[in-house]
Amino acid sequence: MYSPEKIAEKTDHLEGIANIKAINKLYRQQDESHLYPVCRRFDATDRAIRQARTFQRSNGAVYGYEYALLIDNLLSRIVSLA
Repeated sequence: MYSPEKIAEKTDHLEGIANIKAINKLYRQQDESHLYPVCRRFDATDRAIRQARTFQRSNGAVYGYEYALLIDNLLSRIVSLA
C-alpha cells in the first residue's frame, strides 16, 4: 500500500489531468474495498474519486500531493461513516 506521499512522488513528473489520472490509477490498483464492500453497494475508492471530482468542480483543481491527500481523506471518511 502506497501512502499519499508515495503516490504523489510516483506521479510528480506528470502535469494537469495526466497527474490526476495517474493518481486515480494508483489508488484503484491498491484498492481492497471489493474485499469489504461498504453496505455491499459500492466501491469506496470509486466513490472517493467521484467526490474529489465534485470538490474540484466547486473549488478548482488540485494536483499532486494535495490531490492524493484529498482522495485519502475522502476514503477515510467514507469508510468511517459506513
